[in-house]
Amino acid sequence: LNYPNNPTGAVVPDGLFEEAIERAREHDVLVVHDASYTETTFGGYVAPSFLETPGAKEVGVEVFSLSKGYNMTGWRTAAIVGNADAVAAYWKLKTNIDSGMFEPVQLAAVAALDDMETPRRMSEIYERRRDLVVDALREVGVDVTPPKGTIYVWAPVPGGHTSASYCELVLEESGVVVSPGGSYGPNGEGFFRISLTVADERLSEAMERMRSSLGG
Repeated sequence: LNYPNNPTGAVVPDGLFEEAIERAREHDVLVVHDASYTETTFGGYVAPSFLETPGAKEVGVEVFSLSKGYNMTGWRTAAIVGNADAVAAYWKLKTNIDSGMFEPVQLAAVAALDDMETPRRMSEIYERRRDLVVDALREVGVDVTPPKGTIYVWAPVPGGHTSASYCELVLEESGVVVSPGGSYGPNGEGFFRISLTVADERLSEAMERMRSSLGG
């Protein structure tokens, strides 16, 4: 599981974690919740932890990363918590794969976690960019719902297009690259994704190009 979700920006529906726990017990499987985007949320929304759900620690683990909320993408800094047996098994695997995390990166992570304001500041930046993208897409006829979290906007393609054909149109007419939803799997067909990780000025330029070329 992955909520808030990449690539869709969806937040966890009410009751889904509870249902996952029931199914895990029924089928004797482990639930792994990727919580990479729980710190990147908008409009007062607070993303719940899977582990706060009663029974979650018995059947699952949660993986928390500093990549997104703390802007440490590529540093591979994360933690796995939850079911003790699963964590112990992962620890045994990890110690046979590498020799541990580079110490300066560990110290950087400690410094980041001492500053709890960083995720809030990052969320404000991404929320501003989200609003910029959503406003522009609506002006060019895309019926998009603003996401409550993550660093992406996931939007439906206009009628008459596939994901690939619309992304090709945007590239040819606007000189802007957006990701076709179909590249994330068959259920992504009919959608496209825009990342909010580029600088405000560059993102504004991209949205203005789309307005100018696709605004009708």
